[in-house]
Amino acid sequence: MPLLCEKRGPVAILTLSRPEARNAWDEDFNQGLEARLTELEHDHEIRCVVLTGDEKGAAFSAGANLADTETHTVASPAAFVTGIPHWRKFVANLLTDFPKPVIGAVNGYAIGIGCIATYCCDLIVASERAEWRLPQVRLGIMPAYGGAVRLARWVGKGNAMKAALGYPIDATEAYRIGLAQWLVPHAELMPRALGVAGDIAALPPLAARLAKESLTKGLDIANIRDASEVDVYRFMALSQTEDSKEAHEAWRQKRPAVVRGV
Repeated sequence: MPLLCEKRGPVAILTLSRPEARNAWDEDFNQGLEARLTELEHDHEIRCVVLTGDEKGAAFSAGANLADTETHTVASPAAFVTGIPHWRKFVANLLTDFPKPVIGAVNGYAIGIGCIATYCCDLIVASERAEWRLPQVRLGIMPAYGGAVRLARWVGKGNAMKAALGYPIDATEAYRIGLAQWLVPHAELMPRALGVAGDIAALPPLAARLAKESLTKGLDIANIRDASEVDVYRFMALSQTEDSKEAHEAWRQKRPAVVRGV
């Protein structure tokens, strides 16, 4: 499987690894993500995931494998319609729906579907070498899987439209417009990403999980009052957890909290 998985305590590192093709995306990446994320969802020791590209490929992901003549083609309307349930499990939804926080460690070019995958993560740490590109319109197609509108949720309509029409976003601009939350020298990328992941993994995991759920699902609720009401139930559920009681008591006693995900 070209998707590598390494576990470091409560953090899992998923690495897109097709270095001979700059980590170009193919169906096996999607299958690998579905399998790995399912495994990590049920691994209660894992509290945060980092997604990055193989350094040997000098990129996060070069996007779709254009050397394959069947890329961006559909055999027939019937094949497309019957394949819709499969597309619902594609990378955008897999990462967005994964209940634990995911950090994108963008180590180089993130192109096409590789670009979209980065901002389906919850936070982004960018190397100074990172660059985002959506070249689909130049190929006579468009960013699929909500690629443009998902980006607009990070950086606004104007910046997303600029990217969707083919203009690249370099690391400095990505940090300036809020696409990347951290911008670091290349050598510091993984240490910083793992540091952020470690900070998140130390949080009460149920609270981190529902904070992600609240924001991700809340963006799909048009009325802020309705989104707020749903949060009341999440808040009340968390207030009944042992971790909440422990965290409050630890604060009062001025000591580190010992959280267990219960």
